Amino acid sequence: VQLQASGGGLVQAGGSLRLSCVASGRTFSSYAVAWFRQAPGKEREFVAAVRTTSDSTSYADSVKGRFTISRDNAKNTVYLQMNSLKPEDTAGYYCSAARAGVPYELGYWGQGTLVTVSS
Repeated sequence: VQLQASGGGLVQAGGSLRLSCVASGRTFSSYAVAWFRQAPGKEREFVAAVRTTSDSTSYADSVKGRFTISRDNAKNTVYLQMNSLKPEDTAGYYCSAARAGVPYELGYWGQGTLVTVSS
């Protein structure tokens, strides 16, 4: 599985962005997908995850109520809708895909997309 993340950019605080993670491969629907982020000088942190269907999602407390993760298996794509963005959301955002029971850290990773939120 190869992953391509996109959709990052510069946005003012309070604005919105939608990130996309497009995967190659016909078995994408059998992978759970997560978004992580890493800010300069900080450790990578979990943002959100979706299992094989959009019915099962999880979020970091810091983004609950502001971010929504979803997937379109017909398009091999996972989305991260980010609303009410804050300067502390500034980071490189990375998507990871893994089969059930496999930690995301050991799964497939995309190259990342940069999100910058200005105050």
